[in-house]
Amino acid sequence: MTMFARRHPVLFSLLVVYAIGAVVIITVAALFFLGKKDSAFEFGEKVGVVEIKGVIADPKPTILQLKKFRKNKDVKAIVLRIDSPGGGVGPSQELYAEVKKTTRHKKVVASMGAIAASGGYYVSAAADHIMANPGTITGSIGVIMEFANAEELFKKIGVSAIVIKSGDYKDTGSPLRKMTPEERRLLEGFVGNVHQQFVTAVAEGRKMSEETVRSIADGRIFSGQQAQKLGLLDSLGNIEDAIALAAELGGIKGEPSVVYGEKKKFSFLEFILGSKLAGALDRITGAALHSGYLYVPGRGVDNG
Repeated sequence: MTMFARRHPVLFSLLVVYAIGAVVIITVAALFFLGKKDSAFEFGEKVGVVEIKGVIADPKPTILQLKKFRKNKDVKAIVLRIDSPGGGVGPSQELYAEVKKTTRHKKVVASMGAIAASGGYYVSAAADHIMANPGTITGSIGVIMEFANAEELFKKIGVSAIVIKSGDYKDTGSPLRKMTPEERRLLEGFVGNVHQQFVTAVAEGRKMSEETVRSIADGRIFSGQQAQKLGLLDSLGNIEDAIALAAELGGIKGEPSVVYGEKKKFSFLEFILGSKLAGALDRITGAALHSGYLYVPGRGVDNG
């Protein structure tokens, strides 16, 4: 080796650099995989934890993770960790349906963090057991539809709009003009129908009468302690308590292994825009229908 280094110093240096680089890459990869909490690196009977954080907009990653844990024979129960102020009606309903489907195969415990309101509560209502902290913000069973009217602003700056539409109601909610009484009645009917779907889902999930749910489904928020007294959740406790309960319900003896679902991939665009701007852009685009974004005093609209 010494002779080779003397005769070919440049080539020898390159080989050393490549060797060091290979060692670094292998080491980083090993640390990554060893530190990754996945079922492939855990042994024994497991509790799977699926996290729902921020605005509920894209249900697909959560649905895929639920299906993965549902099919994994080593995962005996699932904890659904929710920290969300709500989100889209459709995505919330998709997650509700998937959680309900999962409960036919394995026990699901919903664990509420700082906030699990509106769409966040909608999803949790399908679980076998709901657990929250005493001060968790929850409830907000309701639907909200928001529109902006910039007609007067456009007049002041001398901007006029020409709208060509195929039907009388195609531009309902347009920011370019005032909403007509008939359009308002149509939208109120639509929101009322979706609200009824929400009430029905909660009543079925919590085994309560629709009349009882409707009496508190006016958009108000509750603390975890208040919600428990109303029957909207079952017990108070933190994430560790939820994991312990899930293990018990899943028939796991002793200390369970805990595996977490795959994290959402980092989005540079979301990082640059930020959730606040993303929420503002959502409103600007027109009819933004949400199953109740929660207004938190002093913080404005909390989009997670």
